[in-house]
Amino acid sequence: MARVELIDVSKRWGDVAAVDRVDLEIDDGEFVAVLGPSGCGKSTTLFLLAGIYAPSSGELRFDGELINEVEAKDRNVGVVFQSYALYPHMNVRKNIMFPLKFKGVAPDEAKRLAEEAASLVHVEELLDRMPAEMSGGQQQRVALARALVKQPQLLLLDEPLSNLDATLRLTMRSEIRALHRRLGVTSILVTHDQLEATTMADRIICMRDGRIEQIGTPDDLYHRPASLFVAGFIGAPPINLLPGRLDRGALKIGDASLPCDGNGVAGDVVLGLRPETLRFSEAGLAGRIDEIEPMGRETLYLVDCALGQLRVLEAGSTVGHDIGEAVHISFDRENSLLFDQSSEQRIEGAHAKLPG
Repeated sequence: MARVELIDVSKRWGDVAAVDRVDLEIDDGEFVAVLGPSGCGKSTTLFLLAGIYAPSSGELRFDGELINEVEAKDRNVGVVFQSYALYPHMNVRKNIMFPLKFKGVAPDEAKRLAEEAASLVHVEELLDRMPAEMSGGQQQRVALARALVKQPQLLLLDEPLSNLDATLRLTMRSEIRALHRRLGVTSILVTHDQLEATTMADRIICMRDGRIEQIGTPDDLYHRPASLFVAGFIGAPPINLLPGRLDRGALKIGDASLPCDGNGVAGDVVLGLRPETLRFSEAGLAGRIDEIEPMGRETLYLVDCALGQLRVLEAGSTVGHDIGEAVHISFDRENSLLFDQSSEQRIEGAHAKLPG
């Protein structure tokens, strides 16, 4: 397997930097997700590793070896694309065997390896079918088998589940993760779906405008987001972000004033409160319920209070409150996040709490 390094890597199209001076290390056998919105540079990063694009500057290294000039076919990288990209005139067996042609593998051996790869992803009974005769989930499994058949040192997954329905995405997430544990191949998943990233990856690389915004475990990005961007991108429903001003231990937001330890910081800040960390209680911030959104096993409430409008997520399949109902909201100090408004960076160790 491969240890992957990107050293000051950029990819430019004219004056536009799709990837801008990225430094990154991925350990041998690690499963990482590159997460971010459209246009952030995540797919470009994957195509650089695959050899589809050449970097404008910087170094790409596999196990310490510079691979900038190594052609895609010689990198021993398996790629699974969003569109599956199966050859429509070939049956499943021939589709899976196709990458082995470039490695000079004998036909009998190629057939054996293709059958092994098909068995890994549970399509061994479909080897004689044509792509048009299969469902989207089956085609995605075939594309995965084709990427694995040459026993790559690096597996690249470019939005591999985005064309599948919700139930099948759940199944494939589990299967790909189990396959990674079994094979131990270094794997990089590119996705805009935070749920895919947080449930599948050991670490997440969150990108914005061609640069890395934060690298960490799913727990790091959720509980300790480095910036407003990461805080807003991770979590569903999205975090409540409330602009205010911090001065001498008091955080003023709207009509409210909260005691706040700013860790030596004063000035314009943003308070972050995740909906699932807020709760209805006997005392706390007084408010009134404006909207209710049942979500099956949870209910999302939009509450008007002195801080402004807050999203509050309550567990349970039964809606426990009514529109117009007067409520009180509370939260634990450690679940509050504070960000500097100008730099958008989280203020380490800063927390707000409720009065009293």
